[in-house]
Amino acid sequence: MATKTAPAPEGLGITERDFQTIRQLVYDNFGINLTDQKRSLVVGRLQKVLRQRSFPDFPTYLQWLTSDRSGEGLEELANRISTNHTFFWRENSHFNHFAKTALPELVARKRKEGGGKLRIWCAGCSSGEEPYTLAMLMQEVLGADHDRLSPVLLATDISQVALRTAMAAVYADERLQQMPRDLMRKYLRKGPQPGTWQIAEEIRRRVIFRRHNLMNATFPFKNAFDAVFCRNVMIYFDRPTRDALIERFHRHTVPGGYLYIGHSETLGRDGALYDYVLPAAYRRK
Repeated sequence: MATKTAPAPEGLGITERDFQTIRQLVYDNFGINLTDQKRSLVVGRLQKVLRQRSFPDFPTYLQWLTSDRSGEGLEELANRISTNHTFFWRENSHFNHFAKTALPELVARKRKEGGGKLRIWCAGCSSGEEPYTLAMLMQEVLGADHDRLSPVLLATDISQVALRTAMAAVYADERLQQMPRDLMRKYLRKGPQPGTWQIAEEIRRRVIFRRHNLMNATFPFKNAFDAVFCRNVMIYFDRPTRDALIERFHRHTVPGGYLYIGHSETLGRDGALYDYVLPAAYRRK
């Protein structure tokens, strides 16, 4: 006998008007451009929110979301919409360049200028794989000078869920498949569950995690950064949003500092703000 397909939950469909409202909210607050192709993804993720909060339909949810003054609703929306897929040693040409070229050069410049802290920013750090990798590389390159130089490694993301994962610093085997074995042996320990690993305390304490929205018109940083990593974040932005963000990065990067973006992103080779260095890596003019 043929099995019957369970009917869709009542009230959880979405109208064009409701989708456009969500689309505008996400764009205005997070810079993410939700195309029509993302409709099913948005509905699928937000239906869970409606069920958990016992909203009967999308109009009721949107009424609550737009009237909420606590920020809780928008934070939850950001956590649901943003995608945090990453792994260690992703797009490793950037890590190789940072360790072999950029970092020694930046340290030499600091010494020549008579001091000043080396400042690195991971913007859109997701679940922490990127900043922890950079912390390992900085330890490798700086060695005994690390504590004396006291570099600042800031990692930010809009998603509190991603940041909690990052601060826990526990990762499954499959997230570490591309990582060099020598770094694993030195800086990872057996995790609390079988098949997991935890970042060593000496590396964890070198990363400062903070929540930050890249769509803020101004950034709350008093000092500029020597290198900024913002990889595979701008793929969700339209051109005006990307251009405005690049200008803000430029204002918060030292002259000659580096900007690393995702390989599916580009600034072009003839930009007014940055010089091309290698694929998806640029230097502030």
